[in-house]
Amino acid sequence: MISKLSQNIQPSSTLEITAKANQLKAEGIDVIGFGAGEPDFITPIEIREAAKNAIDNGFTKYTPASGLMSLRQIIANKLKKENNLEYNANQIVVSNGAKHSLINAFSAILDLGDEVIIPAPFWLSYPEMVKIVHGVPKYVYTKKENRFKLQPSEFKKAISNKTKAIVLNSPSNPTGVIYTAEELKALGDIAVENNIWIISDEIYEYLVYENNEHISMASLSKEIYDHTITINGISKAYAMTGWRIGYLAAPLEVAKAAGNIQSHATSNPNSIAQKASEFAIEHGGNFIKEMVQTFSKRRDCLYEGLKQIEGFEVVKPDGAFYCFVDIKELYGKKYKDQAINSASIFAKLLLEDYSVAVVPCKDFEAPSCIRLSYTINEESITKGLNRIQEFINELV
Repeated sequence: MISKLSQNIQPSSTLEITAKANQLKAEGIDVIGFGAGEPDFITPIEIREAAKNAIDNGFTKYTPASGLMSLRQIIANKLKKENNLEYNANQIVVSNGAKHSLINAFSAILDLGDEVIIPAPFWLSYPEMVKIVHGVPKYVYTKKENRFKLQPSEFKKAISNKTKAIVLNSPSNPTGVIYTAEELKALGDIAVENNIWIISDEIYEYLVYENNEHISMASLSKEIYDHTITINGISKAYAMTGWRIGYLAAPLEVAKAAGNIQSHATSNPNSIAQKASEFAIEHGGNFIKEMVQTFSKRRDCLYEGLKQIEGFEVVKPDGAFYCFVDIKELYGKKYKDQAINSASIFAKLLLEDYSVAVVPCKDFEAPSCIRLSYTINEESITKGLNRIQEFINELV
């Protein structure tokens, strides 16, 4: 028998829908994939060359478990310059992707039964990670009229004597919304007053559009800094998802605990990927600018197109690369005698008969919503929108 813990962990529906779409593509079907949570760009050649140089120079051995000291210092420099955050290299742990950094953070601060407040809708892995380390996820359902941002009153109401941490993600997956400095400060002050850890997931920090601005939670006051674990990585910013490099920056006691846990779980992250990451962080700024310009155009194309589809209620994204759509106005309609009564049914039929992959958001605690990623070119976005409209036209 497998463990009760493993039976309680849900599979990732985003990976499942992507796998199904890829299977159809392998069969020669022209699938429009709005599911992937990764840039469609290739890692810049200069970064790839840095990795090749590391291999050619024989840089293929173990590194310190928490990552190269040189990389950790480069990250510290970046955080000071770009985020107004003062960390030394010993406060940073480099891991096998930001997912791993989150697991390390939860492992470092949670005891059996500790509660973690997670505003919904959320990235589906947060609660599963909390459960893996025997914590208890506690959902707070945010409101559409607040653009799905957690309100101070909602935060206060959710706090119990078991609350140990809160997870905040800005820019957000799946909604694409960004918290302002004032909004973050209000939440941060509540966390400080109640001695609650803040897990600030900032993996989409560079993917910001129009006049919106990313703010690092830990930059807002010394007290908030002392209660914040900042999570970030190189995957989204430099189109390096497969390189698996993430990091956390935290008060020293947390960093030491996370590093110690990692030393026994995985040891160091890939040495070659670490060298590539050093180059990316120090020299990858122009690539980010070009990628953000492209994503901004795609965002406009997808958002404006989705707004025109009857029965869709769309959140305009401030950042990241997702559009979040509520489809509940379509409930009660039928497609070939199949009732549309959930986003999961909608997504299944859309993929099977119209070869368009979207992510149903039941596992994001938003069962009437779908998420569409604009990590595909504008031609494909337009083709996908046309197919979605054709599908909806068939509903009765």
